[in-house]
Amino acid sequence: MRDLPKYVLPDLLDFESIPRLANPNTVIPNRERVDVLIYEVEQGDNVFAIAEKFGLRPETILWGNYIALNEDPRYLSPGAQLNILPVDGVYRQYNYGESLRDIAESLNTTVEAILEWPGNGLDPYETDPENPQIPDGSWLIVPGGSREVRDWGPPIVTRSDPTVAAYYGAGSCGAITEGPVGNGFFIWPTTQTALSGFDWNPPLHNGIDIGGVEGNAIYAADSGVVVYAGPSDYGFGLLVVVDHGSGLQTAYAHLSRIIVSCGQGVSQGSVIGGLGNTGNSTGPHLHFEVTINGAKVNPWNYVSP
Repeated sequence: MRDLPKYVLPDLLDFESIPRLANPNTVIPNRERVDVLIYEVEQGDNVFAIAEKFGLRPETILWGNYIALNEDPRYLSPGAQLNILPVDGVYRQYNYGESLRDIAESLNTTVEAILEWPGNGLDPYETDPENPQIPDGSWLIVPGGSREVRDWGPPIVTRSDPTVAAYYGAGSCGAITEGPVGNGFFIWPTTQTALSGFDWNPPLHNGIDIGGVEGNAIYAADSGVVVYAGPSDYGFGLLVVVDHGSGLQTAYAHLSRIIVSCGQGVSQGSVIGGLGNTGNSTGPHLHFEVTINGAKVNPWNYVSP
């Protein structure tokens, strides 16, 4: 029997190839999040900034926190605990006996989206959509789901039917049959020009927030008649709405004081109140809206500093 030649360990330095060396560090790849996490709201946060931080749409922050925010971004406050979904959609509590098909249809998505999301813990092959056997009160992530976003802002109040705003608060006016009509060209409504807070971002924010010092003068953007003047019940504090005729209307919210009254005619540039911090507000600013023929439009298309 012939002996094999003696094995000699090769000198790695003599090889032209790159040797594979031992690496004591294990690299774990990043995995996409599938579960809801909790975020504590900080001073200065808003729905738009939080959404951007987590790569979500602002509406998803509202749709994931119906109990905390009632789908109203102005209820956000420092220290509040928010659900942050891993994907755009709706966080929905399941009620015993519900069909997943009905839930999907009501939230504008598909049954498959709910069944196949790993964070829901459902077997897409074994779960019966009509009788899913989900424990009552469980929370479901509904990827791609959506709901209508309510406009909580100042109501549309024309001089022809001002009583429609009676639900909005004590500032609603009675019947108004006459008053000046504007020229259709708006001026900037306050003394300072920098934004403070939200910009135009429908459907969550149908106006612009202009910063300033409390008490700064607020001007009528055009001539018209006051169709709302006083407190509002939906977070906008002291509010003035001016109807300019020809389907045009402007709203001025969070005022510190109001110096006009229902039915009063105002001229373009006349002072109607002071910039304030009333209602659901995190600092002095003017919330300014423009409405044309019943639709809220981008104020930047009609005013400039």
